[in-house]
Amino acid sequence: MNPSDIFSLAYDALVDRKVRTILTVLMVVLGASLVVVINGLSAGQSAFLQKQLSSLASNVIYASSGQRSYYGGESSQASLIVNDVIANKIRTLPYVTDVVPQYSGSVTIDSYGNVQHVSVVGMDPTKLTVMLPNLVFVDGSTLAPNDRSAAVVGDTIANPPGSTTPFVIVGQTLKITYSYSDSTGKQQQEVRNFLVTAIMKPSGNTRIDNALVINSDAANQLLRKSGRYDSLVIQTTDDTYVNTVQQEITGIYGKNIGITIPQAFLQVRQQTAQGNAMFVEMIGFIALVVGAVGIVTTLYNSVTERIREIGTMKAIGAQNSSILALFLVEAALIGVMGATLGLAIGVVGGYAMTSFPSHTAGGPGGFGPGGGSISSFPPIFLPEDLIKVWLLSVSLAVGAGIFPAWKASKLSPMVALRRE
Repeated sequence: MNPSDIFSLAYDALVDRKVRTILTVLMVVLGASLVVVINGLSAGQSAFLQKQLSSLASNVIYASSGQRSYYGGESSQASLIVNDVIANKIRTLPYVTDVVPQYSGSVTIDSYGNVQHVSVVGMDPTKLTVMLPNLVFVDGSTLAPNDRSAAVVGDTIANPPGSTTPFVIVGQTLKITYSYSDSTGKQQQEVRNFLVTAIMKPSGNTRIDNALVINSDAANQLLRKSGRYDSLVIQTTDDTYVNTVQQEITGIYGKNIGITIPQAFLQVRQQTAQGNAMFVEMIGFIALVVGAVGIVTTLYNSVTERIREIGTMKAIGAQNSSILALFLVEAALIGVMGATLGLAIGVVGGYAMTSFPSHTAGGPGGFGPGGGSISSFPPIFLPEDLIKVWLLSVSLAVGAGIFPAWKASKLSPMVALRRE
């Protein structure tokens, strides 16, 4: 038989058993699409995390008091008070180029009757680029580091998600209310007006995007901090000295000071994502193997049902190699159909899965408690990954067809023709 005859006979055999063929193809589709989706989401997440890392300064360390209460809040008797003395001491360490003290708290802001509860950061606003080298401001923005009534607004505050109009614009006055308990436990409020002098464009750092930045002295007075900083942003000469400076700081203050490196959050998260992707990818591979077992079952049953047909073909001159090729072509057709459909469904499914609303993340740069929300990332389907999945699916299908094909090719025509 020539190749076209073999292909035609194989195709007709699959059509004659269409229900069984469809179910077998679906098993291949399931495995292939699952592997495609996981590869796409994994590549998309890696690209997203790399983008997040590039938006952060790689030579920055965050330091704060390391003393915490049992319930996770700050202890009323912190073992280390982070103040100007600590900041100046760290500023003198080798490879440290700058130390930016920060106050932090929560306030209520009122913009023409519209209210938001937001985080406030007290720092020199011109030092925002220490944390965010690529930070960009909207047109008309100006930074006034010595103006105690100036405020810099994060993008998420200025343009609340789902709102068609901005919450605040440059040049507008905001009323800020800070609520606190005095020494007698009585609830008090501090109210001040601030002029919006700058609005940040989305930075990739959700902590800053969701924050109001004001002058350090203004924050110290408004939040009643008494010169006690909540954190220090430490800038090193370059990222190669981050670990050296970290060891110097912990060598001086020990566990009394907490150190956070933004890259560590991203690296741990990326490693976790890669581990999860490998685990689910193995599930996809198992699904492909299950599909291959289905092909073995389908073709083996086909051999049993078509013994007389095989005997007739051999009786009129069909060679063992032709019978072997016939069943291998059937397996290949199942693999090609399943792999092709699996790739298409996997790509569509990947985009569908990432079309859901954004979710919450936190911490410094958006990686821990209090960081804010991040947008879902689009999947990335690399051509080489799609080709590998397609070839793997087809190869498993053909490999699954080898035993039934060999079984069919070894049938004796006389024995086959005597079967009822």
